[in-house]
Amino acid sequence: MKGLRSSLHERGQRLTPQRERVLALFEEIGAGRHLSAEDVHQRLRSTQTAVGSTSPSGGVSLATVYRTLRLLSSLELLQELELPDGGRRFELAGDAQHRHHHHLVCVRCGRTEEFEDGAVLSAGANAAEAHGFQLLECVLNVRSLCPSCAAATSP
Repeated sequence: MKGLRSSLHERGQRLTPQRERVLALFEEIGAGRHLSAEDVHQRLRSTQTAVGSTSPSGGVSLATVYRTLRLLSSLELLQELELPDGGRRFELAGDAQHRHHHHLVCVRCGRTEEFEDGAVLSAGANAAEAHGFQLLECVLNVRSLCPSCAAATSP
């Protein structure tokens, strides 16, 4: 949290209890888990209710969650995943090696699974070089149906 506190301070902001709770939630669930703003809000509500809060929102409004997720993404503490339907999910930002990972995204239920593939990274690097671009990040989102949704659509 010390790094977060100094990053926020450098931007003229402070580490509020709400920001701390959102980041702590992502640290608790670990890298590779993707949550929407609504998922984060619901988890914070259930966690706070479990410890006896009388506030139904657990002290963090959905609007605060959205603002906090955007801020933590801009600080590169969270990584944002844009879904095909326009939704967004967030995950704990990993080290530089984990930055070039890819996602299988179910277009029906939103289930998201990560995978890594050197060939995808290589293709991205080659394409960037061929067009004079500097590769910053290589991320592939594969739109698909998860096994459960595929089975539900089979005759």
